[in-house]
Amino acid sequence: MSAGWFRRRFLPGGPLPGPRPAGPRSSPVPYHRPRFLRGSGSSPGSTDASRRPDVRPVRSPARGRTLPWNAGYAEVINAEKSEFNEDQAACGKLCIRRCEFGIEEDQEWLTVCPEEFLTGHYWALFDGHGGPAAAILAANTLHSCLRRQLEAVVEGMMATQPPMHLSGRCVCSSDPQFVEEKGIRAEDLVIGALENAFQECDDVIGRELEASGQMGGCTALVAVFLQGKLYVANAGDSRAILVRRDEIRVLSSECTPETERQRIQQLAFTYPELLAGEFTRLEFPRRLKGDDLGQKVLFRDHHMRGWSYKQVEKSDLKYPLIHGQGRQARLLGTLAVSRGLGDHQLRVLDTNIQLKPFLLSIPQVTVLDVDQLALQEDDVVVMATDGLWDVLSNEQVALLVRSFLTSNQKDDPHRFSELAKMLIHNTQGKDNGATGEGQVSYDDVSVFVIPLHSQAQEGSGH
Repeated sequence: MSAGWFRRRFLPGGPLPGPRPAGPRSSPVPYHRPRFLRGSGSSPGSTDASRRPDVRPVRSPARGRTLPWNAGYAEVINAEKSEFNEDQAACGKLCIRRCEFGIEEDQEWLTVCPEEFLTGHYWALFDGHGGPAAAILAANTLHSCLRRQLEAVVEGMMATQPPMHLSGRCVCSSDPQFVEEKGIRAEDLVIGALENAFQECDDVIGRELEASGQMGGCTALVAVFLQGKLYVANAGDSRAILVRRDEIRVLSSECTPETERQRIQQLAFTYPELLAGEFTRLEFPRRLKGDDLGQKVLFRDHHMRGWSYKQVEKSDLKYPLIHGQGRQARLLGTLAVSRGLGDHQLRVLDTNIQLKPFLLSIPQVTVLDVDQLALQEDDVVVMATDGLWDVLSNEQVALLVRSFLTSNQKDDPHRFSELAKMLIHNTQGKDNGATGEGQVSYDDVSVFVIPLHSQAQEGSGH
């Protein structure tokens, strides 16, 4: 996919837009909120009430505007942590076309008839860092990349077992046996399509930001329903969980500064030139000061999970790549940005180093076999950016979800958006009976609530 294609597809009129008063300066795309929020009340990019820390309106789709499966959505901007909401969201229906073999390779994909579409559904959250540009680009692009990657393998997905040759040609009589021994299934093709789509989208974002002289990146959390299965692909520190009456199931693996610490330190150890003489790969409980010189302090290197002590030298006073623990940990520099690891202010090591500061190229994918679940009406998947999870645990979210769904009208198609709004309200510091925490999230917060029971009413998506 070329940068020119992207401009023609999403930016009709030719050149990249110039600065806009209602959006980030020099952004490669105009700043906007998700399209499905149109008519929801407050105007995108407003700088009046929505920018006051004591008045942070929670936005959700207008009544009458339905999302796939009647899913709910809500969002709130940060408490002046950054000028604009750096989260983005997207959702919709995927229509995967089939390719007929035996025609010229340069012909377009053919749609035989609507019934032969493989249909699915898609929900995605993107959490930008260093500005919203990468998140906007990802929200506009990733679903198209995914559809294209799925169309490339759809014939294999529809087969009982993915064939060695997509055309059906059998070069070696043992091909089916080899595929079976490898344990390759249709869901592996979907996982591969997701991974390739992330990589393709990453390349597009890279070219667009480079062309506009922008930095930054974003995390991505994507849920795709195809052929009775829900695929959750995550790159970064957003999270998805399944909440049922008697079960909580984590559906995403988070890539955080803590989980990626050793990989980042190993990279810095192997390629010290990436540190540009400004950073230290060693981790300390805090950034060291001049008074620490000559003292023996706690530290750990890339080969260590435990801790030890070292005598502080002048080189140790440089910026640490990693600082802090758990979800409060921070990564500094292009090495960190290259994995899209969170919504934090990031320092550039060396502008001449060509590392990808955008999406995580290889997402962690979890597969939930929805067709094998005995679905109940209140079974939902909660997807949210880290602003929610920084102050609410999985158990607290599940408690709030169950309490809300039990006490609210089941025939209200907008109730899942009301649930999403309620979850966000519980991150705004108001004490409540359900959790009793009263903690405040100063970050942007975006939440999807996806009712799984709706898919049973629509069919399995074949």
